[in-house]
Amino acid sequence: MAAPPPPRVRLSLGVTGHRSSHALYAANTALIEAAVAEILSLIEAAVKAEPEPFGPGSIAPVRLHAMLADGADQALAHQALARGWELAAPLPFGADLNCAINAAPLSPEDARALIAGGAAAEPSVQARAEAIRTLYEKALLFELADDDDEITGVFLAALEKPQDSRARDIFAADSSERVALAGRLVIEQSDFLIAVWDGARTTFVGGTGHTVARALELGAPVVWIDPAAPEAWRILRAPEALASLRDEASQAAREDDLKALTRLALRGPESVHRHHGPAGDHPGVSALDASHWRPRSNPVWHLYRRVEAVFGGDKGRNPWRNLRQTYETPEAIPAGSGAGAMSAVRALPCADATFADRIAARVLARFAWADGISSRLSDTYRGGMMINFVLSSFAIVGGIAYLPFADSYWKWAFALFEFVLLSLILVITFQGQKRRWHGRWFETRRVAEYLRHAPLLLTLGAARAPGRWPKGAETSWPEWYARQSLREVGLPRVKVTADYLRTALTSLLDAHVTQQRDYHHTKAKRLAAVHHNLDTLSEWMFRLAVISVAVYLMLQGAAWAKVMDKHALKEMSKFFTFLGVLLPTFGGAIAGIRYFGDFERFAAISEVTAQKLDSVHARIELLLKAPDCAMDYGPVAEIAHAADDIVVSEIESWQAVFGGKQITVPV
Repeated sequence: MAAPPPPRVRLSLGVTGHRSSHALYAANTALIEAAVAEILSLIEAAVKAEPEPFGPGSIAPVRLHAMLADGADQALAHQALARGWELAAPLPFGADLNCAINAAPLSPEDARALIAGGAAAEPSVQARAEAIRTLYEKALLFELADDDDEITGVFLAALEKPQDSRARDIFAADSSERVALAGRLVIEQSDFLIAVWDGARTTFVGGTGHTVARALELGAPVVWIDPAAPEAWRILRAPEALASLRDEASQAAREDDLKALTRLALRGPESVHRHHGPAGDHPGVSALDASHWRPRSNPVWHLYRRVEAVFGGDKGRNPWRNLRQTYETPEAIPAGSGAGAMSAVRALPCADATFADRIAARVLARFAWADGISSRLSDTYRGGMMINFVLSSFAIVGGIAYLPFADSYWKWAFALFEFVLLSLILVITFQGQKRRWHGRWFETRRVAEYLRHAPLLLTLGAARAPGRWPKGAETSWPEWYARQSLREVGLPRVKVTADYLRTALTSLLDAHVTQQRDYHHTKAKRLAAVHHNLDTLSEWMFRLAVISVAVYLMLQGAAWAKVMDKHALKEMSKFFTFLGVLLPTFGGAIAGIRYFGDFERFAAISEVTAQKLDSVHARIELLLKAPDCAMDYGPVAEIAHAADDIVVSEIESWQAVFGGKQITVPV
């Protein structure tokens, strides 16, 4: 079976900046645009110089995210389009209202005309409106129109009563909040931002400085252009950089830094520091090659799941049932386990007609592939380690089994049996380490889990910000791969309304959250039962060992007291020696399986995850009780991010548990 194609690698940029009415911007427009052209040319050259990681055509055009306000936004948008780049516009309002507000009309009549999609009477206002509408035609629009009725009201009120400072303040506050929401989307969708900012203040919500500060907090570097000295642009990487804005670097150092940012986004953190092999040989991603796919699980490696089945206490289920899994294929998942999500995405009001298809092909297909490979590796790694525990016990017990069952002549046969089992342990351990069962399982599972939950954020245009992705202890290609897969889908072309948000909350977010909550709650109960039952069994093994030794000592005492025949006890002593080895050996193996499986800690992780998801469900229920006029994009996006954070936290927790448990000999 052919693997889903890897994502086309894409650099995503964001822009924030002053309007053309800003004094410094107006005074230095030509210099600012020249600095922008220099930066974009350096980026373009760096992208073209990159080796294509998955063969010809595997690097997609650069995508610029801009809110299309006049000034810096429009200047960068035009330059990006001239270079053949894509333009995506997360708008803080619906397109018509956004056009009306950004055209800056002075009369309510012009404002109403623009909101209705018409023309303004004032030529300068109409010119600004036409500039925005021209870019609309060339951009993918993601319109945050859920609060348009309220914003329209305060916008018109401010124009109708120009002397009313309260009306102006209300409009400024409400509109700034919406701009901040759209600015957050620009940050989340970008690898780094280009900002034209005077460096003065970061406290005006939705303003350029506020967006710059928020980007740095979220881990997105910022290429800062000071309109007072555009040619001395520099790169900011952390919030602390805002305290030393006037530090300068050489032109060569700045150019190298910008190229490094571009390489990091296109290659990922590992490839930047490693030798780049032939095209198609991207480090790490080979874990998803077609050669690793199998349609079904291998019963040889089912021991971990068999332990869960036997000791999990599932009522009404046969513990010895067939555990063989058939993995869902990328072609089958849109109509299979992903059918509910796909139906929900297609049923969203004003839904992008192609968006569900993009999710199916670029997210669900890759999820199914990674999930199938990861599930098989999970069986192989965890099952292999448990087989090692069992084989080591049989090797020890088999090595001395000749005592009660044969004479010393046949000891060689039992020694051979022990040698074979010990050799199998070495073979399993060697193969596991050589083929990186543990590492590849971790990596492919991370890819699968990131993609499993992706449709929730994608439908809301939200994403995990650049600095909010986890970093693996040894490798970070799964995060790079997942991020590039999501970038390939991009923003939906949609007008977000209260009805859209309500439908997304109900049919997508809450359905997923409750399903995952119930799964983790059930898993926690099962794993707690496994831990308890294994603990009980190993304790009984040791108790029986103590009992067998005690019985032998009692019989020995009886022999000394001449109550029992010494010759009979001598024959029985071999059997008691055998029991004295067998019972604690298997008891220790069971304890080792319990320790390796860490069922108790995994149960606790799942229970905590279930509780967190239940709190998210409670928040969703509260929000759904709100009328449409109170259904706001901000809280809905925050809930989606909260669910995503819980997922990432759970991934980090189980990695912390299994991270140091490499497959090894059970000693």
